[in-house]
Amino acid sequence: MTSVFGDMADERDDEIQAAFRTTQHAWIHAIGQHRLAPPNADFSRRLAGLARAARLEAETCRRADKAGYEWPRHRAAGEPPHELRPDSGRRGPDRLWQRFDAAVSELNRATSKTNIGKVADAYEELAMVAADLADAIERDDRMRGLHTSAAGVASFPPHITSWSTSSGSS
Repeated sequence: MTSVFGDMADERDDEIQAAFRTTQHAWIHAIGQHRLAPPNADFSRRLAGLARAARLEAETCRRADKAGYEWPRHRAAGEPPHELRPDSGRRGPDRLWQRFDAAVSELNRATSKTNIGKVADAYEELAMVAADLADAIERDDRMRGLHTSAAGVASFPPHITSWSTSSGSS
């Protein structure tokens, strides 16, 4: 099997490689938004952006899996940005945050191995729970009068497979 970040031989490989570069930019951007964020009503938008980036990751991993690639194993995925950690006083339903924490743990486990299908599943679960959290927090913010705009989430740029904001494969 070929690693999705390794040398690739044909045009289909180039398409998958390009898709990974694009989704990695989206992931880095989404994580960076959480790292640099002040505590404010945009929290739900940042979570929605994280959900979209994770969904893109899942889709790209599934394409690569169908093409016969494996995931390039990573040493340590690290921790999520502070505002997403259990000790940060995060807003939203506890049951969803428990699912989120479990999804992060599963993503960390999956990316430490080479099964790209399991990585896709882990990103998909993270996408679903982050979207659910974003919706719940946005509803709560609107009830409290904290949301002033229904504008979309910031546009995407750069990705990685861990919670850090520097890309690279191991």
